[in-house]
Amino acid sequence: MLRQARPDLGTRGSTVIDLTVPPQSRSAAPSFDVAIVGLGYVGLPTSLAFTNGGQSVVGYDVSQDRLEAIRTRDVDLLPSDHARLHQALDEGALRLSSSASTLARAAMVMICVPTPVDRNLVPDLRLLESACETVVAHARPGQVLVLTSTTFVGSTRTMLVEPLERRGFRLGRDIFVAFSPERIDPGNAAFAQEDVPRVLGGVTPECTSRAEAALSAYARNVHKVSSPEAAELTKLYENTFRAVNIAFANEMADATKELGIDIIEIIDAAATKPYGFMAFSPGPGVGGHCIPCDPHYLLWQLRADRRSAPLIEQAMSSIAQRPRQVVARVREVLAENGIPLRGAKVLIVGLSYKPGVADVRESPAMEILDRLHVDGSQVEYYDPLVPRVWLDDGTVMTTSADAPCRQFDLVLISTLHPSEDYGWIAEHVVVLDTTYRYQVAPGRALL
Repeated sequence: MLRQARPDLGTRGSTVIDLTVPPQSRSAAPSFDVAIVGLGYVGLPTSLAFTNGGQSVVGYDVSQDRLEAIRTRDVDLLPSDHARLHQALDEGALRLSSSASTLARAAMVMICVPTPVDRNLVPDLRLLESACETVVAHARPGQVLVLTSTTFVGSTRTMLVEPLERRGFRLGRDIFVAFSPERIDPGNAAFAQEDVPRVLGGVTPECTSRAEAALSAYARNVHKVSSPEAAELTKLYENTFRAVNIAFANEMADATKELGIDIIEIIDAAATKPYGFMAFSPGPGVGGHCIPCDPHYLLWQLRADRRSAPLIEQAMSSIAQRPRQVVARVREVLAENGIPLRGAKVLIVGLSYKPGVADVRESPAMEILDRLHVDGSQVEYYDPLVPRVWLDDGTVMTTSADAPCRQFDLVLISTLHPSEDYGWIAEHVVVLDTTYRYQVAPGRALL
């Protein structure tokens, strides 16, 4: 696993506004419509959706660097969200704080922290547990608390409802709790947050009603379900569905290569059917905060109950093995050209997990980079959106800005950003295309 220096974090000192509230004033009328806990790839765009809907928002994050990056607008966002950020900060609609006591000043609190898995693919709940503890500790009567972080079924009750009840709150009367999973697709401008329906499950009917009213400040469509558990499972179902289908697409790509048929041609042809088919593309693996992680929350919970899900287990195992398959294919393609892997000049094009974003969380290209480095190749990478990464052995690697002007023994295509011109790749003799869509290189090989 590799560790990236967050490109949106600087080393400048923070000048975050101090919004600390004296305990005696916590029963006063709320100062903010919404408090967002966690200002990452989900929390920040969610904050901006609310400010765009006319709401006053306070963004809370424990990272001073992250808050400073937002204050200076040095963050990875869609152009439309960058415009919203400038407006929200300039007009004071979005305030920033590292003081947890500010949460007591909001009518609604939304928890938007990451829920990753560890090296053993076990859910890492530390951030979520800490965030929920903080929210419960600063909860006040009348608030609406909404958990959005993807997690196991029952999390809302375990981490919010039960601790609140121990504090003496009566759910649905004194305080209102619900789960509404995030549905943000980073880097995709085709689906505005306002247009993507929000699934919502409250602890009581009144909890659902209060949360629906709060979310409707920006969401045009709120789809209500019977409980927080139903809403929690909805998100796990969505991303597990995607994981299984991506694993299937990868398997079919391997099969069509043996048959001498272009998998993209087959997918495009199948996608002409107006019902019963949804197109998924093969690739070097999957990354990001959802597909590589979310199904493991479901599997973890099922295993705890001594239940199995063989199809999901096999799909996730296949996905995890895909980067190693890429490295094996690199070795094979080089050998076909009489070049040993050790010492070979290899360029990886694209380190981010998907086109158009600077996010390398769980990116298969990062695992591929690390493995090629360990195996002794002279591996470099080219990605204008990812300036720097750290390898497991502590090696710092920066993007090779001059790569388009140089020659390599093999160019491995992992991610192609829509704003970049990649015509120079076709000039190389050996190109391994793991996207299956770069068809202009004469020496193109497929995974």
